[in-house]
Amino acid sequence: MTLVCLLHFAGTAQDTTRKAVTLPVVNVIQVNSRPETIKAQTPTQVASSERIEQLGDAQLSDVLRRMVGVSIKDYGGIGGIKTVSSRGLGSQFSTLTIDGIAVTDCQNGQVDLGRYMLGNSSYISLSNGQTDNSLNSARAFSSGSIINMETHEPEFGLRPFNLRAAVEGGSFGLFSPSLSYEQKISNKMSLSLWGNYLRSEGNYPFTLYYTPGRTDSCSREIRQNSQARLGTADLNLFYRFSNHSRLQIKTHYMNSFHALPGPVIYYSNKGSEHSEEQLFFSQARFRHTTSHWDFQVLAKYQSSHDVYEDTAVHGIGLLHNDYRQQEAYLSQTVRFHTGGVKHDYFSVSLSTDESVSHLSSNLNKHNNVQRLSYLGVLSAEYLVHQLPSPFQPRLNAHLLGTWIRDHETASASSPYLRLSPYFGLTIPLQNFSLRYFYKETYRVPNFNELYYYTVGHSLLPEKARQHNLGITFRSNPWHLDNAIAAYTATLDLYHNRVSDKIIAIPVQNMFLWSMTNLGKVHITGLDITANATLQTLSLPYSRIDISLGYSYQHAVDRTDPNSKTYGHQIPYTPRHSGNATLTATTPWGDIGLSLILVGERYAKQQNTSACRVAGYADQGITLSRSFDLGNCELKVKVQVLNLFNAQYEVVKNYPMMGRNYRFGLTLTL
Repeated sequence: MTLVCLLHFAGTAQDTTRKAVTLPVVNVIQVNSRPETIKAQTPTQVASSERIEQLGDAQLSDVLRRMVGVSIKDYGGIGGIKTVSSRGLGSQFSTLTIDGIAVTDCQNGQVDLGRYMLGNSSYISLSNGQTDNSLNSARAFSSGSIINMETHEPEFGLRPFNLRAAVEGGSFGLFSPSLSYEQKISNKMSLSLWGNYLRSEGNYPFTLYYTPGRTDSCSREIRQNSQARLGTADLNLFYRFSNHSRLQIKTHYMNSFHALPGPVIYYSNKGSEHSEEQLFFSQARFRHTTSHWDFQVLAKYQSSHDVYEDTAVHGIGLLHNDYRQQEAYLSQTVRFHTGGVKHDYFSVSLSTDESVSHLSSNLNKHNNVQRLSYLGVLSAEYLVHQLPSPFQPRLNAHLLGTWIRDHETASASSPYLRLSPYFGLTIPLQNFSLRYFYKETYRVPNFNELYYYTVGHSLLPEKARQHNLGITFRSNPWHLDNAIAAYTATLDLYHNRVSDKIIAIPVQNMFLWSMTNLGKVHITGLDITANATLQTLSLPYSRIDISLGYSYQHAVDRTDPNSKTYGHQIPYTPRHSGNATLTATTPWGDIGLSLILVGERYAKQQNTSACRVAGYADQGITLSRSFDLGNCELKVKVQVLNLFNAQYEVVKNYPMMGRNYRFGLTLTL
């Protein structure tokens, strides 16, 4: 828009009879703009909706698998539980946010990423440490890494509505229809409604080996107890009061049934567990900006009902656990900055969060627990503007205060108190940029760790200290014959230390555990990314994007030098992993190629051959083409996953699907 205006004025004859007028600076809020990756102070990776569609990703976990430094635990199939660990810190240190507002689970502290579909997302981002957003909530400041799903805001052409209907089917009973409707209510207001249903039988074949060496006895089996049913509805309202003020309201509902496939051990390939979940939340985000002040208010109410059943508990019969959670959350942020384009070199902000979480269950003990949380952050940013551009370092610092108290039935525990600092520095050097940050993160034990299936609950919170030193590079555009090319690259070295790590020790049997603070973990790693783009300048339009990533993690136990596990790699953290993707847009159709490489891992703390999990390579290809039908467009998609039919395990004894196919039709009006 700015470029069009400049060209317009440049082509207009100058009127010398009028006095020149300096127009005031207008600060326009763009709520869902994609995060910066090259200039960001903390390592940030972004997957756009276009890239997600070209690669055929359906679930949030599909996107995160292709990001460096990320380890996914996948218990097999579409219905299997999927959790994430970033840079060896564990899933408890990663926070999932939707439109900048956290999705929480006070019971176990982690979110199943397989429950979140991508049909109405504008982009997915992963930021280590924290995001560069100047209006971060205090809860976002308190996380070790942030995964954000940003909702797509409607854009309209000549018609005041958009309609998109899609259906996807595939191997092993996969069937998934979805519908998206967007309506322009006025020049200031619009809404979107998105719904999705997914069904999968998950009865895929695999080879069951009866010896650890996998050299002799084996049989061909069918995966059991892996069905999934998932329904999601999402309603969004966008209201623009002015160029300075925006309001976004989201209401979300999810209902699911997931059979939980058991481990495949020797002659056993059965499962008797399943879970049923209902999740509802309604949230609002309001932002207002002036020449010197920015304001943000976040509010959310979340309610969930989880049922877990095991129909084959030996000696007990049916095991039925019923959990209900509720949370009310409010966040306020105010930011002062010096203002103007050339003079905005200093800012200071204050963020405060308050939340009340409640968990009730049908258990005999600890069946009524409540947690009060107060977080406060004082943050400052300074740009050394006295130096010539672009050699102007940017410094950030904040101090986070945490106050958390649990109330269990009628008694209250002592509050958890902590001050956690952060310091960051960015130094731009022409096409290069240097970055460094240090951050302390404080994680209070969740309710499962404190109360359920444990002996005692006097646990200390985990503490993580993160260091990151990196360099980024962005090339100048290369002008070739009828084409233009560019590339970017990042390299980050990091060192994380986790103290008072919470681990579980069996007391009497495998059903009675004691949670205790024994663990210390040191993680040293390297993340490398490279992205290249080639785009034609002449018609027909074509574009090729190539992305490469490599991650090295040396994440070892440093708890007790006399222990058998001292110096061993922590469970399910590969030393080496990498990925590569190629997406191409052509007049004849789109293509997406992906490769994921994961090195060997270990299923337990002691790195023995018996608990070794072999590395694997997973390839996929997606082909799609759009057809113009006049007033609407039809897109046809064909996808092949696990192209070379490799049998591998992400979690030991949970075999993944072999080669499988997906077919999709999308009609856009």
